[in-house]
Amino acid sequence: MKIKYFIIACLFILLGCNSEKSEKSEDSEKTEESTKKQRPIAIDNGKFFEQGGKQMLYGGESDMQHFDVSNSELKAGQFHYGIGREKFPALLAPKFTTIAAADSLWNDEDRFLIAYKGDDVKAYSVKDLTRHEVVNDMLDGEPIMAAYCVLADLGAIYERTYGDEVLTFALSGYTYYDPEVWDGLDGFVFWDRETESLWWPLIGRSVSGLLKGVGLLEMDKVHWKDTNWGDVKHEYPNAQVLISGQDYARPDTWPKLDDVTQIRSGFLQSGLE
Repeated sequence: MKIKYFIIACLFILLGCNSEKSEKSEDSEKTEESTKKQRPIAIDNGKFFEQGGKQMLYGGESDMQHFDVSNSELKAGQFHYGIGREKFPALLAPKFTTIAAADSLWNDEDRFLIAYKGDDVKAYSVKDLTRHEVVNDMLDGEPIMAAYCVLADLGAIYERTYGDEVLTFALSGYTYYDPEVWDGLDGFVFWDRETESLWWPLIGRSVSGLLKGVGLLEMDKVHWKDTNWGDVKHEYPNAQVLISGQDYARPDTWPKLDDVTQIRSGFLQSGLE
């Protein structure tokens, strides 16, 4: 009889634990969904609209700043924000200082992305990258960009040369999420100034515009790493360190690239597209 009561008691405990886990799981899902809903949903705020028979996405106060997303592979309902494509100061001509001059500004544990090739070493604090999101730069004579998304905690160094063309990247003013990608976290959406295509780094490629399907070129990891200030100053004493607080006057116009044949053919030949 005692054994019988003991077994019954164990069953109640197990059922109670499973119920508690289920409730916690449901609460977690509700919290995650609530967080998503708190972010401004672009389509609900009128950021998508038709213009001249094209599906457009708001890009700024000027009609010239909107994005043509007629061929977008992303779902309109999963875009968040829409503050305008020039709101983040994605640097075009970044300025740098020395390790000695910057040392008093940073603690050893402060996080940095560092890129190195030949005799050239560039260091970008994640704190500064959170403000800029993108820094268009040069490394050993080659165009690169440093990028960091705080929502997905994604930081990387990318190349910017596509065939004979160099692309210049910035933030579109939007984030995007897919429950099947990156654990459903929001990730920033780039645009390039030359073709005004949109790119989603969480899947590593362009998702609309002339370059839809072309991949982002993450730099070989032998040339960059995610590290900290202590490592930077001890291992790379000659590094150039991005100066904090930079901004610039946004260009009113930018040279456009209408023919992307070389970029696409280069990707097809390399098997990357």
